Amino acid sequence: MNTLKKTLLLLCYLTLSFGLSAQTVSGKLIDENSQPLPYANVVLLSLPDSTFVTGTISGEDGSFTLGATSGNQIVKISSIGYKTVYKPTVPANLGIVQLVSDAQQLGEVVVKADLPKTRVKGDAMVTTVAGSILENAGTGEDLLNKLPGVSADDGEVRVFGAGAPDIYINGRKVRDNSELNQLSSDNIKSVEVVNNPGSRYDATVNAVIRIKTKKPQGEGFGFDNRFYTEYRYDWTVRDIFDFNYRTGGFDLSGMLSGNDRRSENNKHIVQETFLDHTWRQESQLNDRVHTQNLSAMISLNYQFNENHSWGIRYNFDRSPKFHDEINMQTNVAQDNMPYEKSSSIGWQNHDSSGHILNTYYNGQVGEWHIDFNADGIWQDNRIPQEMLEEILPADGERTEQTVTSESLDKNTLYAAKLVAEHPLGKGNFSLGGEYTYTNRLNNYRNIEGILEDDESRIRENSFALFAEYAFHIRQLQVRAGVRYEHLASDYFEEDKRIDEQSRTYNNVFPSISLSLPVGKAQLQLSYTGSIYHPSYWMLRSNATYINRYTYEGGNPLLRPSVINRLSFNASYKWLYFNTRYIHGRDAILQLSQAYSEDDPTVSLFSFYNRYCSDKLYSSLTIAPTIGIWSPQLTLMLLQQWYKVDVPGGLANFNNPMGSFSLRNHFSLSSGFGLDIDFGADTQGDNENTYVAEGCWYANVGLYKSFFNERLSIRLQADDLFNSSAAKAVLYSGNRVMAVKQEVRRSIALTLRYKFNATKSKYKGTEAGDSQKSRM
Repeated sequence: MNTLKKTLLLLCYLTLSFGLSAQTVSGKLIDENSQPLPYANVVLLSLPDSTFVTGTISGEDGSFTLGATSGNQIVKISSIGYKTVYKPTVPANLGIVQLVSDAQQLGEVVVKADLPKTRVKGDAMVTTVAGSILENAGTGEDLLNKLPGVSADDGEVRVFGAGAPDIYINGRKVRDNSELNQLSSDNIKSVEVVNNPGSRYDATVNAVIRIKTKKPQGEGFGFDNRFYTEYRYDWTVRDIFDFNYRTGGFDLSGMLSGNDRRSENNKHIVQETFLDHTWRQESQLNDRVHTQNLSAMISLNYQFNENHSWGIRYNFDRSPKFHDEINMQTNVAQDNMPYEKSSSIGWQNHDSSGHILNTYYNGQVGEWHIDFNADGIWQDNRIPQEMLEEILPADGERTEQTVTSESLDKNTLYAAKLVAEHPLGKGNFSLGGEYTYTNRLNNYRNIEGILEDDESRIRENSFALFAEYAFHIRQLQVRAGVRYEHLASDYFEEDKRIDEQSRTYNNVFPSISLSLPVGKAQLQLSYTGSIYHPSYWMLRSNATYINRYTYEGGNPLLRPSVINRLSFNASYKWLYFNTRYIHGRDAILQLSQAYSEDDPTVSLFSFYNRYCSDKLYSSLTIAPTIGIWSPQLTLMLLQQWYKVDVPGGLANFNNPMGSFSLRNHFSLSSGFGLDIDFGADTQGDNENTYVAEGCWYANVGLYKSFFNERLSIRLQADDLFNSSAAKAVLYSGNRVMAVKQEVRRSIALTLRYKFNATKSKYKGTEAGDSQKSRM
């Protein structure tokens, strides 16, 4: 009997041990704003000696899973800027775990030399902004311009080696980069730059920037007003007013923005075209633009509890004035002999308006995390143009002609996206789907009949499915996924479907990312397959009048370019290194050909699929802190292997091109901050462009805040020596064009006042991103 009891007890013990060894500890981490907290360290420790058993990091949705081996263990959860949390392994489902900020630790992030502001974590290069000198950068755009490998200026953001990224603020897709000027750097908690986006992102996306703001403070009403003025060629004035009202789970926020801008685009152009004769055009272009823009946004968000939230957001944009005055004087030679002089003087107006509506639901149902978004976009663009051309032949009488045209574009988009995530085994499984419908109408009229009229329409239906699994093998973090995309494009001319120009595409894109800590270094290797769909502007069938020798048009027969990207990132203390190799098939280039056999003197500049291309991008950033001085030196190199159509045949454009920037911040007494930045680009090849003369720049900025940060002033001077323009030579088939841009220094002043300012809790991420960008 005793033997039987012992046997039963032994079986119970073994069963219990087996159950514990097989149990999976899971949970989801959120911050103080109930936002998912990714890339936190989750470690399983044995008791009582706290011996390391296994570990992982939380996923993008904050979820994590660990395999417990005994009941005498504990989970340690930590992340930079947050207080460390300890949880028992029973029950196995820890549920929602909220981490709170640790102000003392945030201060240490800035002071300790072995804790860098920029590091590799998960799939991204993460820069901690809170508690660092970057808080006083100015706007969100100013902040991005100070990150390694990122440039941001005048609404254009680019990641070195990737081009324009998709930008998210608290998970919501930014549709207009002017929104970055509406965001203050001291409201930003961190910025993540993803150089090789995985399968959950559209296959056309080359890079992603994720901006996370700080926890909203307080309730009630608050506002933030920013006034900006700049002088370059003339005065530019912009004012942005943000407001927010919050009580309990209810959140109402809005924005009003007005902009009055005057700018110029002056350049010297030498163009040689090899047609029936060799034509040389030497032109001086003076382009003066006056724009006025009004923007408004209102969003409503309600957080039912920590597991469920819903919101709706509406954006309106209107440009009541966009007047472009054009003056181009040209000397024309035929076979090196004077042929004629021409004068093109005229104007072009842009009348545009847009509406964007987004609604979302974000929730947790059991262990499933659900993220749903639906979008609608409606845009109208009307562009009338009138040019007066006067021609004085070398041996004839003066003649003139007027060219009048009007272009009308209408865009409509409907999209929906659903993503579901669930813990699985020792990782997290994600499954998602997306559907997008777009309708674009292009109507072009030329009154004089010099160019053919056009009425074309493109209707597209696209859907995508993706699956992704993130897990860990000891300290190695693995993220693998696959994405399927279907695109059906129907092309119409005067409401008649054109079969030859209507296409259907089906593509599958794999992705994988490996991350591994080695001592204090962080390493990441990733691969992604992607595609580039030509924009609707590239696919148009009409030609636009530039001058009597040059037309510019689209090509409805363009094919997408298939791209493969391999990226490696490494960070160690205050060093960061990135290298990326890109192979592209069916690259899209602009080439020049004779417009028609009847008139070989006219060159048509259009888009064509050409050859395969290979590029290698590398960058190294060194960013220590030495007393009050915080320098950041970034060295960048582009090496490409590219075939280019040149007059007479093909040429290899394989000359490397270098770039460097040195940004210096000085934390002075009495709350002053001083920035002194330098940068330069060398000669070299970039696709079908040869940079014949390098360029450099020098910028300086001064910052001061008052009344406990409620009022701040920033004075900025850019391109002090008017030296930032390079001379570029563009090769495109039978045409060679050399361009030298005129540049001029600018001086800007920013005044900002905030009262009880809070950030919106809006969590919408938007759907149909790839089709929106093509519009």
